[in-house]
Amino acid sequence: MGGMIERTCIVSKQCYDPDDMIRFVAGPDGSIVPDLKRTLPGRGVWVYGCREKVDQAADKNLFARGLKKNVTVSSSLGSEVDILLERSALSGLGFARKAGQCVTGSSKVDSALRVGKVVALVHADNAAADGIRKLSGAVYASDASGNTTRVYNLFDSDQMSFTLGGTNVVHAALTRGGAANSFIKRAETLVRYRGGSPEAGKTHQQKIDGFSKDECKV
Repeated sequence: MGGMIERTCIVSKQCYDPDDMIRFVAGPDGSIVPDLKRTLPGRGVWVYGCREKVDQAADKNLFARGLKKNVTVSSSLGSEVDILLERSALSGLGFARKAGQCVTGSSKVDSALRVGKVVALVHADNAAADGIRKLSGAVYASDASGNTTRVYNLFDSDQMSFTLGGTNVVHAALTRGGAANSFIKRAETLVRYRGGSPEAGKTHQQKIDGFSKDECKV
């Protein structure tokens, strides 16, 4: 939370930090445009950053009311925002790799975890449960020594492979640094949008085949 002036969600009428919200503006053609970077000109309206609220704003014609003008809302707006947030998170993952703050491959990920270097662990959403279980022990060891390892399942292996320049990448670990922190912020925004808790930055334990893993809860 950056201490910025809170904004009011046009759906819930509650105030939130802008980092937890999505700004929308009307484009030149009157269509509703998500302004993820909050830089587009003109009057904007704010929606709490989860898919449910964006869909409600569209279904209830709240964008037009908030902007006080007739607007056109795409029937796929909710999906379009998801794609944009996913691209942003993938871009953050790529930046972490370029900054030397990302390692891939089970053995390298395991080693980085066990020496306490990892701040975020990314599993492909189609990663084998056995591979996830094997890395869970290293997550426990890392967190037991005082670290906090966020774990994400947001992308498939094709997306991770393309972004990280590898083949069949299913596990990636991000080590401490500014690029890794930027990825975490983007990933938490995507998790929130897809239905995660609004308690950004916290973790919870999820049982997987008898093992626990830390997973980002936002």
